[in-house]
Amino acid sequence: MKKISFFILICIFLFACKQSEKYDTIIRNGLVFDGKGNEPIKADVGIRSDTIAFIGDLSSASADSIVDAGGKAVTPGFINMLSWATASLIHDGRSLGDLSQGVTLEVMGEGWSMGPLTESMQKMEEADQADFTYPVTWKTLGGYLQTLEDSGISCNVASFVGATTIRQYVLGENNVQATPAQLDSMRMLVRQAMEEGAMGVGSSLIYPPAFFASTEELIALCAEASKYGGSYISHIRSEGSRLYEAVEELMTIAEKAKIPAEIYHLKAAGKSNWYKIDSVIKRIEKARSSGMDIRADMYVYPAGGTGLTATMPPTLQDGGFDLLRKRLMDPSIRKSVKKEMNQPTDKWENFYLAVGKPENILLTGFKQDSLKKFTGKSLAEIAAIRNTGPEETAMDLIVQDSTRVEAIYFMIDEANIEKEVKLSWISFGSDEGSFAPEGVFLKSNVHPRAYGNVARLLGTYVREKKLIPLKDAIHRLSGFPARNLKLSKRGTIESGQYADIVIFDPETITDHASFEKPHQLATGVTDVWVNGRQVIKNGNHTGVKPGRFVKGPGWKK
Repeated sequence: MKKISFFILICIFLFACKQSEKYDTIIRNGLVFDGKGNEPIKADVGIRSDTIAFIGDLSSASADSIVDAGGKAVTPGFINMLSWATASLIHDGRSLGDLSQGVTLEVMGEGWSMGPLTESMQKMEEADQADFTYPVTWKTLGGYLQTLEDSGISCNVASFVGATTIRQYVLGENNVQATPAQLDSMRMLVRQAMEEGAMGVGSSLIYPPAFFASTEELIALCAEASKYGGSYISHIRSEGSRLYEAVEELMTIAEKAKIPAEIYHLKAAGKSNWYKIDSVIKRIEKARSSGMDIRADMYVYPAGGTGLTATMPPTLQDGGFDLLRKRLMDPSIRKSVKKEMNQPTDKWENFYLAVGKPENILLTGFKQDSLKKFTGKSLAEIAAIRNTGPEETAMDLIVQDSTRVEAIYFMIDEANIEKEVKLSWISFGSDEGSFAPEGVFLKSNVHPRAYGNVARLLGTYVREKKLIPLKDAIHRLSGFPARNLKLSKRGTIESGQYADIVIFDPETITDHASFEKPHQLATGVTDVWVNGRQVIKNGNHTGVKPGRFVKGPGWKK
């Protein structure tokens, strides 16, 4: 009895200490989800500096700021596993599109990363800018991410090093294979990036020049990242006609490089391939049950987004975009391209056939002001306006805009989306930037996933369709990807963790962005903290920019 009494006294003493301590912020009356998939608890959360200091009853404690959560969900900040906020954050560090959904960490690097860069790659990066411009002053990936932090951002940022970027750095944009000496140089660049804080190696294998990379090249790069505890994440070589083979390639790379692997935006693209998703899921689950660390991420929309160049053979870009544009002005090549666009193949990913008809290709982004009048129209509509065939129209637009021309492709089965949402080994990524519905961002359309991927998951698939419990969705938006990335002190609500925290109403969180009107913020998230600083208050941005460069497992101080 004496031991029990002593224990009770200690507990009372510790509780009294917590009540008397001063906090910077106390979040009261919340339903706290820990990010691990456990049932939520009614508790208060105390924040001191950039850290969660206490979780429990703080009804008598004091703080500089006290926020009443009113019974709403209090969760870890969400992680966007596939972010293209690389440029949008340079222009506008508020990250409104994603913060309004509770995203506190943007993870970049789908094949192309913002370093390492040669001088010519820096110039190319500047030349490719469209609606807004910025100087490319950094040369390394770490330099870019530190530039973001130094310039002021409201979210945290991290990145994989792009296999495409490394290939281009050493080999250019040509369809060539690396010599042993060149492969050594590529390995060295991976090591450098990992020591700067990269999360691992990211690839995007349907696009040139990554399309030209061999499996062996990718194994070599991933083996270097593995030494630092990194992982491999890939837009696999095919999501359509050779989907099975592409999944096997990813597993081969993972096995031989001894590295965890993730499939970017897992899907079966094109109606003729939709049936394949069941076999792919079974294959991945078999590999996981055998001990392989294989996982995936997804976006919850029936359309993907990429360039209009994805309707054409990647070999056209052997040597780079300038040669592609030149080739598309050659009548004999144009005739051949038109034929290939309409011909089923397993040699490359043919998005023109995958969508079924040109009405299912929506044009969203042009560089030239003279072409912006076509923003939001389908390829079929533009072809009718210009009185040319859809194939010729696609080629003409690329030549006239001198860009790949941004497009949305409707080619994903809603039933497959629902199957994937239920899978415990899938996290979520927008595959878009983080914009604001104002200023230069309104010059072009974007995929609605930029403003709604998380909100659509929580509103449509969790609340309305009840496909998975809310606690599981929160786990797969926070603790699960944080563990996969081997992040330190992030992804969960626990004492000692960094205070990346979201308050949202599970009953009202809603995405509003549509394919016709994409620039619309989600609603339902009321408050967000990043590194202990409140960036969203009562649904409005506070102007605070406490975001940090989050380093990967190989970072060397």
